[in-house]
Amino acid sequence: MQICRVLNVLTAAAVVLALPRLASAQVFESVGGRAQAMSGAFVAVADDATASWWNPAGLATGEYLSAIYEKGRMTEPAEPGLDSPSTRTTFNDFAVAFPALGLSYYHLRISATAPPDSTGTDGPNRQDPRTAGTSVRSVLVSQLGTTIGQSIGDYLVLGATLKVMRSGAVSGISTDAAPLDAADGLSPSHKTRGDLDVGAMATLGHLRLGLAVKNLTEPTFATGGTDSVTLHRQARAGMSVTTRKKAIRQGLTVAADADLTTTTTAVGEVRHVAAGVESWTARGKLALRAGASANTVGERRPAGSVGVGVALTRALYVNVSRVVGRDKSVTGWSTGVNVAF
Repeated sequence: MQICRVLNVLTAAAVVLALPRLASAQVFESVGGRAQAMSGAFVAVADDATASWWNPAGLATGEYLSAIYEKGRMTEPAEPGLDSPSTRTTFNDFAVAFPALGLSYYHLRISATAPPDSTGTDGPNRQDPRTAGTSVRSVLVSQLGTTIGQSIGDYLVLGATLKVMRSGAVSGISTDAAPLDAADGLSPSHKTRGDLDVGAMATLGHLRLGLAVKNLTEPTFATGGTDSVTLHRQARAGMSVTTRKKAIRQGLTVAADADLTTTTTAVGEVRHVAAGVESWTARGKLALRAGASANTVGERRPAGSVGVGVALTRALYVNVSRVVGRDKSVTGWSTGVNVAF
């Protein structure tokens, strides 16, 4: 019995070493085109339906109705090859929010690859991934959430997103020329868990201070064998200054965020600092966004972002964003359709 336990531990360790750790790869910046366009400086800005992801307390500061559908992808590196680890995150989300209640659904697939020999040696024993196959793994995370908020006095709002989550992971070997596509085609088993995100937002005139904590209970989704998923707790703080007075789609907003925890991704550990700006022009018909971020763990790895929001009607507008740079944990693109009243 003891020998079997030792063998199980060694097998689990081999899988973990062969593939990037995806269990913690769900960073704050995984969702939200508007936030991504500001390089993730959004915890103290969140005032639309994506507040259910970024900061539940921001829900109370938004417009009367906000509904968002978004789709995006982040690939690390941008042109993955067979000889180096790579990962791809695709997301689809829908969220609708009133000042006191929000409903949201977020769906993420995080796929990764690693050559059979990930030691980086060039000796005769190194396997060619074109013939030996590439290790692949795919993680699915689906989140159905209900967000509520409560004002404490005139300046402070506390919020929480109650989540029902389904997640699972599956690993395999691919001999395809595009192993990330093969990983995307895997179908992991799922487990269901409950979890909680919490947030706080303080408003002092034109200054806002925000704090958000995700995955409060650190749920684990064990689907058998070594393919388990753990969503580790993440905390982020931010501040923003805005010139707007009443309407959300007006004026200039400048924001800064900092991660309070470290997250493990396929490209290494990250703890981000970010700064971003959003400017509404043309009487609220056009939004210009930009930002910059850097990793404060190990190599700095800066990244930059740009984005545009265009109002098609008084209530309907679209957002697009693009993030580029050396920090491959956040680079990618997103598009979204927003309805707001």
